[in-house]
Amino acid sequence: MTGRMTAAVLYGKEDVKIEQVPIPRVDEGEVLIKVAVALTCGTDLKVFKRGYHARMITPPALFGHELAGTVEEVGAGVKGFKPGMRVVALNSAPCGRCFFCSRQQENLCENLLFNNGAYAEYIRIPRRIVEKNLLRIPAGTSFEAAAMTEPLACVTLGFEQSAVRAGDTVVVIGGGPIGLMFMQVAKISECRVIAVVKRDQQVEAARRFGADQVVQLGTTDDVVATVRSLTRAQQGADAVIEAVGRPEAWQWAVSMARKGGTINFFGGCASGSKVALDTNRIHYSALNMRATFHHTPRSVRRAFELLTSKTIRSNDYVTGEAPLSALLHVFEHMQARAEDIKTAIRPGH
Repeated sequence: MTGRMTAAVLYGKEDVKIEQVPIPRVDEGEVLIKVAVALTCGTDLKVFKRGYHARMITPPALFGHELAGTVEEVGAGVKGFKPGMRVVALNSAPCGRCFFCSRQQENLCENLLFNNGAYAEYIRIPRRIVEKNLLRIPAGTSFEAAAMTEPLACVTLGFEQSAVRAGDTVVVIGGGPIGLMFMQVAKISECRVIAVVKRDQQVEAARRFGADQVVQLGTTDDVVATVRSLTRAQQGADAVIEAVGRPEAWQWAVSMARKGGTINFFGGCASGSKVALDTNRIHYSALNMRATFHHTPRSVRRAFELLTSKTIRSNDYVTGEAPLSALLHVFEHMQARAEDIKTAIRPGH
């Protein structure tokens, strides 16, 4: 397929232009997708504000990574996919051969292949992603639901690595899309959920997504003490998931967990951030601390199952829509903390 398409191109800090660029050409093993919907996310907003992402994107580059659409063209040798199929393509795929892949830690793959360009009329899917992380969307599942697979896959991996069991008390710090997903996954896993959020609109959202109790910053002088007061004998939570990426929230998380509890530092802080932690508490309370980055093919399929079974519904999260031409306006609204959780960008409109 030849010709030109409309696409968002990242040039640097808060510098994204909507331009006409060549439609990508597919080589052997690759697939060209006509994008039906691309979803906004916090990572894209951070990339927009910083002008780059050390692991995922270097400008100038096509931009965006949560998408679903229809196969437009397939390269030689592609099996299982043909034009007209509805598909979701993940934004990366591991090599399957390195040390970390051999240890089932594909999210840490030494040669993790990333792909960007969701905010465009068409996107080329590299061969490795076609082979490992391109999924056919079943009838009855919307493009919006399928496009949520990537962020939910990160959440399902993080939840699994937090070693949470049914009946546990789980604290989620953060009321953005990722925090809300953690709340919902915890709730369907039969956990008691305590949410820690900042803004007024996040209070109601947290309750809607499964929080049994909500603590709002600014309404208490001691957020840690308030959270602990909501746990059994004020001993702290079984698991605390930090989903905002702020050093002070990392510190709160350590102080909110019970003895032997687990803390997942899921939110990535800005590069160069330093956090002072109470080593005495960590040692004598035998705390389990870990971080989760990205997703694996296994967590991708778990997330896809939750979405296609409608256990998690996209219309809970996709609360706005806009044409590609309005992308900059959407990012401005996101920076202003607009109420929309996720916005569906429709390149064809």
